[in-house]
Amino acid sequence: MIFSTPVFLFLFLPVVLACYWLTPQRAKNLVLLTASLLFYAWGEQFFVVVMLASILLNYLFGHWLDRARDRPRLQLILAFGVVANLALLGTYKYANFLVDNLNHMMPMVGLPEMAVAPIHLPIGISFFTFQAISYLVDTYRREAPPRPGLVQLALYIALFPQLIAGPIVRYRTMAHALMARRTDLSDLAEGVSRFSLGLGKKVLLANPLGSIADPVFALPAEQLTTPVAWLGIICYTLQIYFDFSGYSDMAIGLGRLFGFHFPENFNAPYIARSLREFWQRWHISLSSWFRDYVYIPLGGNRLGTWRTHLNLLAVFLLCGLWHGASWNFVVWGLLHGSFLVLERGHWGRILQRLWRPLQHLYAVLVVMLAWVFFRLETLADALDYIATLFGQSQVVLTPVVPTDSVHHYLSHELWLVLLVALAAATPLRSIWSRWQPRHPLWSGGRALLSGGALGLILLMSSLSVAAGTYNPFIYFRF
Repeated sequence: MIFSTPVFLFLFLPVVLACYWLTPQRAKNLVLLTASLLFYAWGEQFFVVVMLASILLNYLFGHWLDRARDRPRLQLILAFGVVANLALLGTYKYANFLVDNLNHMMPMVGLPEMAVAPIHLPIGISFFTFQAISYLVDTYRREAPPRPGLVQLALYIALFPQLIAGPIVRYRTMAHALMARRTDLSDLAEGVSRFSLGLGKKVLLANPLGSIADPVFALPAEQLTTPVAWLGIICYTLQIYFDFSGYSDMAIGLGRLFGFHFPENFNAPYIARSLREFWQRWHISLSSWFRDYVYIPLGGNRLGTWRTHLNLLAVFLLCGLWHGASWNFVVWGLLHGSFLVLERGHWGRILQRLWRPLQHLYAVLVVMLAWVFFRLETLADALDYIATLFGQSQVVLTPVVPTDSVHHYLSHELWLVLLVALAAATPLRSIWSRWQPRHPLWSGGRALLSGGALGLILLMSSLSVAAGTYNPFIYFRF
């Protein structure tokens, strides 16, 4: 089940909210856990057992960590716990990828190829595995309150608002709320507001942009022209931002409705002037997770220049693989890692002296080119697409086919969506807050205007969902 579907908006969410609010405080966690398991089982059926196994496994490891006192024993338990979680993730996410690559080498050494049936990738396994590891590490470091009960830990791992698309929430930031929390009217107002904004991003912007990007990226290289290729990557660059940040906004809003305060996950990443700044603004919960649980334990920037560069490349190699079992994701991660390394050297000093619009152009161009590898399935397809972007199109100009033209993809409505999306990718809310008059009368008018706009967004989004318009879910690969 995903948020932007009729069954979630008009059935699941209202029923869960009603049950949650009518339930006594002591039983709210159990109601929310039951709802979360039903939410996951709706689309994954049997694979909810995989998540339950992860919950039980981590509960036992947390119990052992809590009881252990000497450091060698703590380190051993933590190592086993992390390996067990990564083994579960690796089995479902990387087994087929590993076997396919080994089979390419088997004939070279005279061995028969291995036959492995395709393994289903459970939705959200990357997210809830990283949260489970966070629980173990925070418990090991004694950065969280005493060991929770099984229901509290299960709710932390399975909580449906952020289960399938994040943000990745640290255990130490949720521990107190899992034990006891209250929700007031301001939480309800902020929750509804944030959810409406996220739903609008997803349904009114990301989905129409995807209806342009998807057919463009599906074109064979011999039918793809340079203008159409640029249209496709611009639309995909905006689609993945509004889709992902929209889901994060919806998750944050849903969390507030149940008394949880999730961290922000996006902060206008496309206004960044470097790749370093981009990763301070994009998928913040993931980048900070890798920083705290991988980069710093590897030595961070404390062991000299070359070791720092190696650590950065290792982190972004893992970041690429976290997103999917594909060489294209590896290339995407290493591209980002390589530019971060360059920005730590002479290129970074040159970049700081450039005119600011050129800094923005550099960052956005690198991110867009990297998205090509993220979006396409094979390296060959990605390289062909990038060649087309820079004028090396394979299209035979005669006869002209409709797909050669940008106008084939852009109706008047989609032109408007594209222009609104370009404007909305900037920090409009903070600009609006700074510009508006400081007057008591204006404050009331602003509240009415904001409320009316959010109400309109929620209404238009709900009508679009009810009408069954184009509504892709791009996280199946994660």
